[in-house]
Amino acid sequence: MEHVDAEVLALLALGEPASDADRAHIDACERCAEEAAELAAVVAVGRSVTPADALVAPAPQVWERISAEVGLGSGSQTASPPVGVARADDAAAPAVVVPLRRRRTGWWVAGAAAAGLVVGGLGVRALDGAAGPDDGRGDVVASAALDPLPGWEATGAAVVEQSDDGALTLVLTLEGEPDDDGFREVWLIDREVTRLISLGVLEGSEGRFTVPSGIDLADFAVVDVSEEPYDGDPAHSGSSIIRGVLDA
Repeated sequence: MEHVDAEVLALLALGEPASDADRAHIDACERCAEEAAELAAVVAVGRSVTPADALVAPAPQVWERISAEVGLGSGSQTASPPVGVARADDAAAPAVVVPLRRRRTGWWVAGAAAAGLVVGGLGVRALDGAAGPDDGRGDVVASAALDPLPGWEATGAAVVEQSDDGALTLVLTLEGEPDDDGFREVWLIDREVTRLISLGVLEGSEGRFTVPSGIDLADFAVVDVSEEPYDGDPAHSGSSIIRGVLDA
């Protein structure tokens, strides 16, 4: 069965008209209907941003991964990101909670890029892991011991600091870090392990990560560090290295 092109799905999510044949196919095809719904959700998030919101600049390797994924060529890795990428001094954006599952690679990135959405989607995830301009230490309000998941021998610990203005920072350490070709990403996951928020990439064995305002740590109490491949897929890989539950 020939499915609807990713570009058509992306434009449809933006409100552009589609042919009767494409709409009939989407209505009958579970795969295309799911992809259309996911792209529509991305559009809804993008359109909910107000002038008071700002995107967080992704880490340099994020644009390289996007370039490789959509086949822009090796020269694009040194080029500037497209219009719409936030700079490093932008304020933190609101968190986006996504289901804990992997998305298919390829169509989602290509379709979202065609719709001009992929940069915003990655930006709000705050992949650079920066703790913000104020790195002052605050009062510890929660902590967790992080234990290894099956197949891993690493251990770690996490504490949550609260500054005078109420802002929360997750301070995480990882011991016995694997030496491989992937990278480590830090997540907050709800207690049912069905929704998650990426806080950023862990560089080395310790990192400080801003907890987005409005996140209830009584709900998103699980701290998780995952092993992520350089495959351009922004979703959780499903391979968790260490995990623990905050005692708040």
